[in-house]
Amino acid sequence: MTAALKPLDGITVVALEHAVAAPFASRQLADLGARVIKIERPGVGDFARGYDGTVHGLSSFFVWANRGKESLCLDLERPDERAALQRLLGQADVFIQNLAPGAAQRKGLDFSTLHAQFPKLIVCDISGYGDSGPFHRKKAYDLLIQAAAGLISVTGTPDAPARTGISIADISAGMYAYSGILTALLQRGRTGAGLRVEVTMLEALTEWMAYPLNFAHYGGSPPARNGVAHPAIAPYGQYQAGDGKDVIFGLQNEREWVRFCVDVLRDPAVANDERFSSNVLRVTNRQALDARIAACFASLTREEVLCRLDEGGIANSALNSMHDVWEHPQLAARGRWRDVTTPAGPIRALLPPATLSGTEAAMGDVPALGQHTGAILAELGFDLPV
Repeated sequence: MTAALKPLDGITVVALEHAVAAPFASRQLADLGARVIKIERPGVGDFARGYDGTVHGLSSFFVWANRGKESLCLDLERPDERAALQRLLGQADVFIQNLAPGAAQRKGLDFSTLHAQFPKLIVCDISGYGDSGPFHRKKAYDLLIQAAAGLISVTGTPDAPARTGISIADISAGMYAYSGILTALLQRGRTGAGLRVEVTMLEALTEWMAYPLNFAHYGGSPPARNGVAHPAIAPYGQYQAGDGKDVIFGLQNEREWVRFCVDVLRDPAVANDERFSSNVLRVTNRQALDARIAACFASLTREEVLCRLDEGGIANSALNSMHDVWEHPQLAARGRWRDVTTPAGPIRALLPPATLSGTEAAMGDVPALGQHTGAILAELGFDLPV
C-alpha cells in the first residue's frame, strides 16, 4: 500500500541550527513530511546533544527537537565542504539558521546573498534580538529573553519572581518560525520567489506578554505575582486534599459559586455569606475563603475532591507530576504516543498537537551525529572524506 501523501512531501529544508528554537521549528516541518537536512559541526554537532544524558544516554532536548532529520557534518571553514553546502542550498526550498549574531552574514548565508544566488529559496533567520537596533549584537538564551520580555517579573510568588519551567522563549520563536515558513511557502506558490522570514526571540515572547503589558501600561501597575492562584478570581488556584495531593480549580461566575457551595463544600449557606457574595469580595477575603475550603478538603482524597468538582460542573485538574502526565489516561485513550527510533534504541514521543485528517505525522528517526553525511555528499556528487 502506498503511504499517504504528507503535506510537505517534496520540500527540502537545510537547517544550520543548534539548541532549541530553530531545531524545534524544523522538526515541525519534518513531522509534516519535509526532508530536513541538519548541518552539524564534525565531531561535536549541535551542542544540545550534550545538554543532558537522560534518554538512554541521549539528550532529552535533542531527541525532542530533532526527530525525522538527516545529520550532515560539514566544516564550513573548508572550501570543498562549503561548496557542498552551496550545492545543497541550490536544491533546497528552505534554509533555516540560528547562528550567533552576524555569523550568517560573515559566511555569506544572509538573505541578500542567498536570494541573488537562489531566487526561490526561503531563508528563515532566528535570533535573539534581530539584525538591527541597539541589541542586534547581543547574545540571547532562553532565560535571558524571559527576563528581557518581562515574563520573569510577572511569574512566581509575591516574595520572588521565577522563570517558567520550559524553554518558552525558544519554543515561541520556533513556532513563529514554523508558521512563517509555511506562510512563505504559500506566498512563493503565488509569486515564484523566495522571501525572508525573520523571527526574534524577544519579539516572539513579547507578543505573548500582551496581556500584562497592556495591564501595566494602561492600568499603572503590572498584574501581581500570585504563584498558582489567580490574581483576580477566587477561588481559583491550588488546593490540597486530605491525602496531601493537590488540585487546581477555578470559578468563572456566580452560578458556579453557588454550585461550588452546594456540590463541593456541601454547605449551601456559604453561598449567602456576605464576605463571599461577589467575586470582588471573595478576592478581598481570600484567606478566610481558602480556610473554609481547606477545612472541607481535609477529610477528602484528591479523587474525591475531583469527583465533587466534576459533579458540580466546576473546571478542574489534578496538579500532575511529570510521571502523571506520561501516564495521562486522556493521552493514552486518544492514541497520542508513537515509537521513535534513536541511536540508543526506541523511545516514546507524542504526536504533534495539530491532527490532520487523512494523514499522520512522519515521526522519523533521531539521527546520530553525521549519520547521513556519506549518503548526502554522494547524492550531491562530492567525494569528500567522512
